[in-house]
Amino acid sequence: MNAFPPLPGTGFHRTGTQVETERLLGALAADMREYAIFALDADGRVTTWNRDAQLIKQYTSEEIIGRHFSTFYPAEYVASGYPTWELEQAAAHGFFIDRGWRLRKDGSAFWAHVVITAQRTTDGTLDGFIKVTRDESEAFAQRERSDRRFTDLFQLAPTGIALLDERDRILDANGALCELLGYRPHGLVAAELMHPLDGVAGLVPRAVPPGHDRAPGSVAQRRLAQAGGQPMWCEVRCVASVDHDGNRFWLAVFQDLTEQVRRTETLHFQATHDQPTGLLNRRGVNEVLAPLLSADTAGRVGVLFCDLDNFKRFNDSLGHDAGDELMATLARRLVDELPESCTPARLYGDEFLVICSNLPGCGGMEALHRTVSDILCATTPLRGRLLSVTATFGAATAQDGITPAELIRSADAAMLQAKRRGHGRTAPASAPARLALEEELREALAHDGLELHFQPVFRRDGSITLAEALVRWPHPERGLLRPDTILPVATQGGMLADLDRWVLRAALREATGWQRIGGRAPGVAVNLSGLSPEDDGFHEEITSEIAASGIEPGRVVLEMVETVLVELPARPRGVMSGLARDGVRFAMDDFGTGYSSLARLKDLPTQIVKLDRRFVSGMGTDPVDLGITRAVIELSHAMGRMCIAEGVENTTQHDLLDHLGVDAYQGFLFAHPAPAENLRALLADSARA
Repeated sequence: MNAFPPLPGTGFHRTGTQVETERLLGALAADMREYAIFALDADGRVTTWNRDAQLIKQYTSEEIIGRHFSTFYPAEYVASGYPTWELEQAAAHGFFIDRGWRLRKDGSAFWAHVVITAQRTTDGTLDGFIKVTRDESEAFAQRERSDRRFTDLFQLAPTGIALLDERDRILDANGALCELLGYRPHGLVAAELMHPLDGVAGLVPRAVPPGHDRAPGSVAQRRLAQAGGQPMWCEVRCVASVDHDGNRFWLAVFQDLTEQVRRTETLHFQATHDQPTGLLNRRGVNEVLAPLLSADTAGRVGVLFCDLDNFKRFNDSLGHDAGDELMATLARRLVDELPESCTPARLYGDEFLVICSNLPGCGGMEALHRTVSDILCATTPLRGRLLSVTATFGAATAQDGITPAELIRSADAAMLQAKRRGHGRTAPASAPARLALEEELREALAHDGLELHFQPVFRRDGSITLAEALVRWPHPERGLLRPDTILPVATQGGMLADLDRWVLRAALREATGWQRIGGRAPGVAVNLSGLSPEDDGFHEEITSEIAASGIEPGRVVLEMVETVLVELPARPRGVMSGLARDGVRFAMDDFGTGYSSLARLKDLPTQIVKLDRRFVSGMGTDPVDLGITRAVIELSHAMGRMCIAEGVENTTQHDLLDHLGVDAYQGFLFAHPAPAENLRALLADSARA
């Protein structure tokens, strides 16, 4: 190869937004054996060098560390100042992503995909760069060969294919697409293919970074219009490409999904609706309520539980067919007469549920109750008879953090209370059982009515390095309650910070008595949900609890979820740094669930990264999860972080993680959470071994 293509000139830089970070994670999710990962100082000199970098670029660490990374660039790239420009872009924007020619030690060239991430200290000073390079030479050659076959495949493909320019104009369409539409769309704007009900303009995605060879593809279900105007559903896969002259074009593939969508809609309707009445069933109710309750809907969303009184007498006297007929009649009334913001459902037998998404718009729960009562409690003609129908109602209004099941149970409980007091009366629109549970939790916190279980974290050599404290509530009536029940109650009652304080105090007190193994006792990890470095007095509160327990600060690990940590401003990060200087360690929990953390991980004073269990659970079957896991471990080590894998449940996951070099494991494969005395016994056995 005697000549290189022109300099890229306009590299592709990122701003650190979620979409851009997802692109970075997508790049890292490929087989990491094809990547060179190494670090540069702020001037561009190589400071670290991994095994894969040596395989790709042929330099040993002794040969390359200390040299400027422009060594890997062709002479004309270096002469133009392109390597320095790359670092400037990464420093300015956080990321720089590019493709271009690079050189190996022997002078041979390879086509490379490059990601450069700027690293900064806690005070914002540029500290260096992490560079990830992948050899894509074979892929580049394959694309060259593919171009020669593209035209024939374009016409032979059984699915519809169109080529579009950046103005959404169709440059070409194959025979399959023309047959699908019933006309030739050449020269039309893509919007002219769409049915009026589609509601989205064009096919070409608009959020395309300018000046880059490739842009993110998109997959969407779209409604197209056939020659006669009939709508048809298509899966449209659209991706950008570049012609030999450098002009961008878009390739769109159309797969007819019309029959599949109709079958899916029919099956979904059958699964979420009651057959005799056509109203939502319990599953359909959950689908409607879940998005309503995920927003800030306290006081706006409510449900009214309606139970027909003595419905059995209609079935016994008129037969079950007549009973179904009566239910269908009442259902039609609800559909026709309820306010627009209300959705009726039939749960079981003679039970209806009305979901209201805008209680203030309906005049409040009492007004809604009167409306529904007028609809259901009336004389109804059926098979030549006039039937007098009455019903008993129970209401519940959504509060922050409540789930669909809890909201329905509250309304059901209110209805049963109303039945005991007399038919047709509405119970108060509150959740008494939930309020009672809040008071009981407050009492338990005040009188040490909670307890801790501990789940150990094992190093690769089998030794216990940490134990995570997990709260349990031995409720006198409900049995042993876990965090998934305790935390919503604490959140609703404003007790999260008090719960954190109790767990921290109890965990540190327990850990001071743990047996030392090899001269050192394991650390103790505490999850913080209510306490935050942003709180005034956070530093003093943590140090006070450590001093009161007598535990060494170096044994204390404070866990916070990734999505909280990455949003912390400079002052609370400084508070964390102060505690870290005292020896306290911080762990970023559930790493990988928030897509902005990768760019700021270097800025945070966290010493431990806990890889989220969803990637661990899928790594044995999903190459993407495996690639992300490998990337997180590599980057954690490159940044001097300890990496712990959560949710390790089988030997396949353990073996893969061990091969990838993870530092420690936590999960059911090794130990379930158990009372403190079980952990003490385990430590004693380890000391004797």
